Amino acid sequence: MDWNLVSFVTSSKLRFKILIELNKSKKTPSELAYITKSPISHVSSTMKELEEKNLIKCLTPERRKNKFYGTTRFGRELLDFISKETKRKDLK
Repeated sequence: MDWNLVSFVTSSKLRFKILIELNKSKKTPSELAYITKSPISHVSSTMKELEEKNLIKCLTPERRKNKFYGTTRFGRELLDFISKETKRKDLK
């Protein structure tokens, strides 16, 4: 696993939290904004970063509103790696 990618995800609380939340269940950007108590604009830009790294994906790309997102297999593998290698407790 690429430690630069681990650093990229864990260096931002919002990036890390979004990845963890999407690993738990599929969610919309609005739901993530509510959960993280962050502005929707920050959540959307952060999700774009995660999507560009192939860590999350849009499950309803044909919709304009209320799009659902989830983690990719690569995103789940990265979270598993972070959990094992760093012994982080906040991944559950």
